[in-house]
This record gives sequence, C-alpha cells and structure tokens, in this order.
Amino acid sequence: MTEADALRIAIVGHTNTGKTSLLRTLTRDRLFGEVADSAGTTRHVQAATVTLENRDALVWFDTPGLEDSIALYDWAAQLTAPGHRLDGPDRIAQFLQDPQASQRFEQEHRVLAQITQSDAVLYVVDVRDTVLAKHRDELRLLQWCAKPVLPVLNFTASGQAQAQPWVEAFARLGIHIYVAFDSVSPPSDGEQLLFDTLAQVLAQARPTLQALSQQAAKFKGERRVAALERIAQLCVRVAALTVTVANDPQTVTAGQREQQARVRHLEQRCVTDLLALFAFAPDDYTASELPVTDGHWQTDLFSKEAITEAGLSVGKGAAVGAVAGAAIDVFSAGLTLGTGTLLGAAAGSIWQGVDQWGSGIKAKLLGQETLRVGDDVLQVLAARQLRLVKALEQRGHAASHRVNTQDKSGESVEPFDQKVFLKVMAVARLHPSWSDNTSTVRAQQNAVLTLQQCLAASPLLAT
Repeated sequence: MTEADALRIAIVGHTNTGKTSLLRTLTRDRLFGEVADSAGTTRHVQAATVTLENRDALVWFDTPGLEDSIALYDWAAQLTAPGHRLDGPDRIAQFLQDPQASQRFEQEHRVLAQITQSDAVLYVVDVRDTVLAKHRDELRLLQWCAKPVLPVLNFTASGQAQAQPWVEAFARLGIHIYVAFDSVSPPSDGEQLLFDTLAQVLAQARPTLQALSQQAAKFKGERRVAALERIAQLCVRVAALTVTVANDPQTVTAGQREQQARVRHLEQRCVTDLLALFAFAPDDYTASELPVTDGHWQTDLFSKEAITEAGLSVGKGAAVGAVAGAAIDVFSAGLTLGTGTLLGAAAGSIWQGVDQWGSGIKAKLLGQETLRVGDDVLQVLAARQLRLVKALEQRGHAASHRVNTQDKSGESVEPFDQKVFLKVMAVARLHPSWSDNTSTVRAQQNAVLTLQQCLAASPLLAT
C-alpha cells in the first residue's frame, strides 16, 4: 500500500464536540492539535497518519468545527442549475466553486472540501448536548457529500450524557450504525471497536480496517505485557534490597530511612516508565489532578494510609510504616517453591542463598541488623502500580481529569494470588544482588516471569 492508497477519513462535527480530543486519543499523541473549551479552536485541517507494517494505511483529518450549518444548508438547498435538478453531490460541488460561499462560510468550506477528498466521515457529537436543528442540518449536508458517515458518540462517560436522542436523530435520517467512543475515558478496546465499526460502512476498505483493528489489539497487549514486566521487576528488586546496620536504635532508624528512600526512588522510576509506556508524561499533570506527581505518589508507600487508600486485603503484618527484618524459613521456601516455573530456574540458587542468610545470622551475632522490606509494603507497591496501569489504559490523551486509582467498591480485595506473590518475594530476599537492575541471572529472570504471570491474573486489571 502506497501513501496515495491510504484511507482518508475526515473527522467532522459542530464546534467544540471533541474532534481534536478524539484524534489525540486515537493517535496517542497528547500534543496533537489544540484542545480548549473555547469555540472554534481548530481553524485549519490537520492530518495524522496511521501506519500498518511500516506503510501509511490511514490518514485522519481533523477539520474545523461547523458553526453555521442552518444558514449553510439553506444556501446550498437553493442552489440550482438552469434546466437541471441538482442532487446532493452536485450541490456540494457548486457550493465549493462559489467564491461568495467560500467567503461567507469559510470554515464550512474547508470542511466540505476535505470531505469530498476523503473516503469516509466520522461525525463527532457531544452527547451532553441537546439535539438541535443545526445538528440535523449538518447530517443532511454530510449525506449530500455521498460519503459513508459514521457518527461517533463522544463524552458518553459523562454524567450528563444522553445518547438515546442522538441515536433516534440518526435513525430518522437513515443512519443506523454508530459507535460510542469517549475521547477522555475511552474503553480499553475503543480503538479496535472504532476500526471494526468503520469497516461496516466502508466495505471496500474492510481488509485494511480489520488489519488496523488487529494491530491495535496487538499493541494494547504488548503495552500490558511490558507494564507487568516493569512492575514485576520493581517488586523483585525491592524485595531483594537489604541494608545491614549496627543493632542500635539510632542506626537502625537511619538505615530504615535510607532503605525507604531507595524504595521510593525505584517506585518513582517505575511510575515514570509506565507513564511513558502509555504515552503520558509526569509533567502533564498537577498534584490536584493525579495521585502521582513527577513520578511520586501523594500517599507515602510506608504508611498505614497507603493500604487504606489501595483498598486491599494484604494481611495483618506489622511491617507497614517501617522496613522490618524478614523472618523466612529458607528450607521451607526451597521446598514450597519446588513446583511451577520458579523452581526450574531457582532450585540451584536457593541453596546458594543459604550462605547469604548465614552471613545475616553472623551479622546478628556481631550486633548487626539486616533490614528488608515487609510483605505488606511489597503488596501495596505492586497493587497501586496495577491500578495505575488500568487507569492509564482507560485514559484518553486529551484528558485533564484526575486519574482514579482507588477502589470504588468499598470492599477489600485480594489484588493477586498472595501465595505465589509471597513465594517469589521470599526467593528474591535470598538474593540481595537482584536489587541491581543490571543482574541477568537466569533465576532472577524466571522470578520476574513468574510474578508477571501472577500479576496478569489480578482482578485489579479486570474490565
């Protein structure tokens, strides 16, 4: 497919219905165009290209808003040709050739000109608005262009959304296929749904649109896998993190603070990576809009409020609020981890870890304390990254509202299989060297994979 063969889809609608917001979300480009509450923000046609197998497959065209559709419809309706009756496309062609019309309806002229050069039209409506005569005239004008028209119901997640009157208005004009796509809070499969629905009204381009839908699903899956791998790496590194200090209160407190700072830094890097993975950036948000600011969560990981905010059922350990020494039966861990993916890679290294624990016992005898991160902290660490991933998957790239990562049910949930999670954490604690991200030990890689698979089944990621 060459660039000239690429599908051309015009995004049209009345002023301020969210056309540019839709394009930002579809292109995953938070900087595309200009988004504002003021009317007529987009003044010129802007293009965005979608590639398929490194070739241009589709071009979206963001068009100016239609502002005076009633007067435009009346103008076009009265156009005649001597001895002829003009049909819709002829009326549009005559309108576009009329110099007076291009001055009187400057923005609408640009929109209709783009439609005539496009293969199909996405007609974006704000379902918070009442259906008015101007909207009906817009639809009639679009039908005159003789191009397939697919209405897009925008802002359907709003409490003021009223979709049914719009559906009825479409039906009165013979349009019975539409798609609901909230550009601010899109469904996780929204891009696929849009391509699949567009294929119903643009039959000749169905193979390309189906391929684009499959590509969107593939990219979505790859983002999820990459995000879970990053979270699993974070948890393994934090579990392996140890600090050995003299066993006196002042030194232990200083050691706890040092370790907590290192954990916060690791979490900050993970959050930044997740935002970048979903094409967001920390500086897109302010403290009042997102519980993560510049990579930092507003609620400190090492606080009892963190568990309350996460809405989790993570046990009743005393580790929250501090970094505690871990009491782990090394031999029990070695036996219980004897099944599943983890043991295959970790069996040999489990017993090597005994020497490391022996060093810890020796340190104890020498009046030293080995500090490790408690299980409750590790579970909250993992759970709030999972909630962030889910929130980012359902966030449009024109959104400015606060990302909600809190549990809305009011009930505590088990964020993942705690048995598997804690076994992986127990193995990671045997290997302080795993806290170094440069480690490429096979056992560590398999621990990450096992945890990644555990997190993938989390109810926190359920639709």
